[in-house]
Amino acid sequence: MPHSKCASPPVEPGGVHAPHATKRIDQPLMSKESAKSDAKKTAHTPMMQQYLRIKGEHPNELVFYRMGDFYELFYDDAKKAADILDITLTARGQSGGQPIPMAGIPYHAAENYIARLVRTGQSIAICEQIGDPATSKGPVERQVVRVVTPGTLSDEAFLEDRRDNLLSAIYCLRERFGFASLDISSGRFAISELDSLDELRGELQRLRPAEILISEDFPYDDVLDGFTGVRRQGPWLFEFDTAMRVITQQLQVRDLTGFGCEDLSLATCAAGCLLQYARETQRTALPHIRKLTRESRDEAVILDATSRRNLEIDTNLMGGTQHTLAWVMDRTATAMGGRQLRRWLNRPLRDVHTVEQRQQAVSALLDGFHYEPVHESLKAVGDMERILARVALRSARPRDLARLRDAFAALPDLQQTLSHIGASHIKSLAETIGEYPDHADLLERAIIDNPPVVIRDGGVIRDGFDSELDELRNISENAGQYLLDVETRERERTGISTLKVGYNRVHGYYIEISRAQSEQAPVDYIRRQTLKNAERFITPELKVFEDKALSAKSRALAREKSLYDEILETLAATLAQLQDTAQALAELDVLANFAERATSLRFCAPEFRLEPGFDVEDGRHPVVEQLLSEPYVPNNLLMDKKRRMLVITGPNMGGKSTYMRQAALIALLAYTGSFVPANRAVLGPVDRIFTRMGSSDDIAGGRSTFMVEMTETANILHNATEHSLVLMDEVGRGTSTFDGLSLAWATAEHLARDIRSYTLFATHYFELTQLAEELEHAVNVHLTATEHDDSIVFLHNVHEGPASQSYGLQVAKLAGVPQGVISNAKAQLAQLEGSSAPSAPQLTSPGNPVATAHPAEPPAFQGDMFATLEPSQVELALANLDLDDLTPRQALNELYELQKKLKA
Repeated sequence: MPHSKCASPPVEPGGVHAPHATKRIDQPLMSKESAKSDAKKTAHTPMMQQYLRIKGEHPNELVFYRMGDFYELFYDDAKKAADILDITLTARGQSGGQPIPMAGIPYHAAENYIARLVRTGQSIAICEQIGDPATSKGPVERQVVRVVTPGTLSDEAFLEDRRDNLLSAIYCLRERFGFASLDISSGRFAISELDSLDELRGELQRLRPAEILISEDFPYDDVLDGFTGVRRQGPWLFEFDTAMRVITQQLQVRDLTGFGCEDLSLATCAAGCLLQYARETQRTALPHIRKLTRESRDEAVILDATSRRNLEIDTNLMGGTQHTLAWVMDRTATAMGGRQLRRWLNRPLRDVHTVEQRQQAVSALLDGFHYEPVHESLKAVGDMERILARVALRSARPRDLARLRDAFAALPDLQQTLSHIGASHIKSLAETIGEYPDHADLLERAIIDNPPVVIRDGGVIRDGFDSELDELRNISENAGQYLLDVETRERERTGISTLKVGYNRVHGYYIEISRAQSEQAPVDYIRRQTLKNAERFITPELKVFEDKALSAKSRALAREKSLYDEILETLAATLAQLQDTAQALAELDVLANFAERATSLRFCAPEFRLEPGFDVEDGRHPVVEQLLSEPYVPNNLLMDKKRRMLVITGPNMGGKSTYMRQAALIALLAYTGSFVPANRAVLGPVDRIFTRMGSSDDIAGGRSTFMVEMTETANILHNATEHSLVLMDEVGRGTSTFDGLSLAWATAEHLARDIRSYTLFATHYFELTQLAEELEHAVNVHLTATEHDDSIVFLHNVHEGPASQSYGLQVAKLAGVPQGVISNAKAQLAQLEGSSAPSAPQLTSPGNPVATAHPAEPPAFQGDMFATLEPSQVELALANLDLDDLTPRQALNELYELQKKLKA
C-alpha cells in the first residue's frame, strides 16, 4: 500500500476501498488559526512550516503536497485520505509531542486516487514544487497550482462521459431563488430564476449538480438533502455589483442585455459567485466560457422532482441508469451527443416550431437511411466538446489532439453526406460545423499516430515537423555513431593510427592520441589533458558537438513542449468557432440517433395541433417493451374536450401504471423532437407533466407515506392547468377507507371540474367510477384480465367502461400468499359481499379487496370528517360572542379583532 517517508520509495497502490459517506456541508479540515499554532510548535522544521502555511490557505481541501515522486498528506487530511482510499497511515516527526499523521500516493498514479476522492465529494488542492531543488536554500518553493473539486472537473479520467458534470450556485431572497449552473468541461453556462422551493427542487432534480455553492446564511438545507459537495460561501461573494463586474469581464460585454439576462438580478448574484469559484479553483483564465444562456421555465414542459423520479428519464428508482428512457433511446455515436440527448429528454420544449424543425430533420435523415453514414462519420469525431475545454484550459493531452486530428479529418466526408439531405435544419447545422483543413493539416504533420498519454516525457511531435527538434533528437539518439564517424574521419585526415574519440563525465568529449604520436597532432587540436601514456585533445567541432550533445535531451524536451504549446495556442485562436462546431455535431448526433431509434423501435412521427388533447393509436411504453420477452400489448389513448379525465380501474399488475406512464413518455418524447412509440399520435399543447405514483416515505424529513402522498397531491392541485398532463395513481390509499375515498373523490372532481387538466386517474375505489355519470369531462376505462383454473391472466387491453372486479385474491395467490390465507380471505369476502347493512358499504381499497358488482353511490358521512381537529382561535372567539349584547360599534371592533387573528 502507498506509504510515505521523507524519501518515499515507489510502491504499489493499495486495494480499492468502498467510498465513505461525506458531510453534506463542508467544515474546514484545519482552520488558519490551528495551522499557525502548529507552525509555531514545529518551528524547527521549515518544510512543515511551509506545509502548514499552505494548508492554512486551503482549510477545506485535502492538500496534496508534492515531495519527490509522491504527493503527501498530513494531519486530518492524511487520516481522511487513508480511510477513503484504504492506504497506509504513517507518521513524520512530531507536533506538540504527538506524531504527525502522514499518508502518500505515487505521483504517477495520482489521477485514480483523485477520482476516487472526488466521487465522495472531497476537494483537493494540488501543491507542486515550482522552485529549483539545485538552487533552493531550505525547502523547495511550492504553491497550489490547481484545486480539484467535484463540480470543476475537466480531466477525462474524472468524468462520466455521457453525463454533464455541473457546478451550481443558489442565491436566495425571500423564498425566491437565483440559480446558475456551469459545466466547466464544456463551457456551458446558464442562469434562471425560480419562484418557490418546489421549483428549486425540480431544477436540482433535473440537473443533479456535482457541486452546489450556497451562502453561509442559506436557510433551506433540507432542499439539498441527498447532494454531496455542498459548499458554503461568504455572503459578499453573492453581492450584485461584484457579480456584474465578474460576469461582464468574463463575457467581455458592458452588460447582460445581449443575453436577455438584464432583469435576472438574483440569478446574476448566483452566477457571479459561481464564476469567482471556478476561477479560484482553476488558477487560470476560462476563455471557453463565452456565452450566458437564460433558461425560462415557460419555454419547457415542466416536470417537478417527483415526476422526473417516477418517469425514470435517465435515472431509475434505485439510482442507476439501466431500464430508463435514456437507456433505451441512447445510441449516439459520441459522448457529447449522449449528454445532449439527456439534456433534451430532461427539458422537452413547448416551442412547437423548434420541435417540428427537429422532427423534420429526423425525417430527412430517415429518408434514404442517411443517418447511417452520418453515424459512422460521427464515430470518428469523439468528444470534441470536452477536448476543446481542455485546450482552452491548456490541459489538453497528446491523445486529445490526436482525437481532434481524427475529428477534423472526418468532417469532409460528413459534409459530403449532409449535402444530400434537404432539410433546412440539417443545412444550418452543416454550415455551422464547417471544415478545418488548416487545423487538420497542422495536427497531421505535428502529432504522431499513437502519442503517449502525457507530454512530460516527450515523444509526441512527429519527426520532420520541426528541424531544430529533429537535430536535437538526432544528436541525443545518435551520439555514439557520430563519435565513430569523427574518429574514422580524423584518423584518415591525420594518419595517426592510435587516435580514438572518447568521453568521461569530468572532461567531456575528447580525442586521445598515444604519447608516441602526440607530436603529430594537427594545429587545430587543443590540449585538454595529459596522461601517463597519452594526450587528450579537443577540437572546435567536437566542442560544439559536446555542447549540443550534453544538453540535447533536455533541450529536445523543452523544444517539444514549446511546439506543443504553440499548437494549443493555434487551436485556441479559433476556440469560439470550434465550440459552435462541437455543439452542432452533438445536435446532429442526437437527430441521427432519433432516426435510428425510429427505425429500430418502430416509432412514428407525432403530429401537433393547437386544440388540446391526445389521440394516440397503439401506444407503447418504450422501456417496458424492450424488457418483455413476449410481444407488447399496445393501447389507444383518446383525450379531448369531452374526455379530460380517464378513471382507470382494473386489477393490480394489470398494466394501469404502465399505461399511464407511456402516455407521459410519449408526450415527453414528442416535445423533444423525437418520434414516438405508437402507430399514430396527435398531441395538443402540454405545459406540465405531473405524476403521483407509487408509495414512499420520507423518514429523514419526518413525513409518513400518506403525508408524502398528500404533499404531492397538493402540489398538483395548486399548479396544474388545463394544458397539464396529470397522472394520479391510487390517491387516498394511505389512510382509512372512508377518508381515502373522500380525498380521492374530491381530488378527481377538482381536477376534472375546476382545473380541467388532462388526467389519468387510476384507482381501486370502484365508487369513483360514478364520476363519469356526474362529470361531463370524465369517462371510465379499465384494464382487462380473466380467470383460468382459479388463477388470473392479465390481458393488458384498455377498454371503455369500469372494471367489474379487482382480482385481489388472485393476485395475492400469484404473489405466493399461503393457500390457507387465501381460503380464509375467500370466506371473509363472501361474508362481506353478503352483508347489506348501510353502515358497512362495500368499498374497495388496497387494504380491502372487496368488489361491488355495480358501482355504488358515494357514501354519506355522518358528521364532519375533520371534526377531530382542534378549533381555531377565530372559531373559539366566535363561539364566545354574545351577539345580542353587542352595539354596532362593538360588533365592528370584534370583526377587526377576528380579522387580525385570522391573519396571524
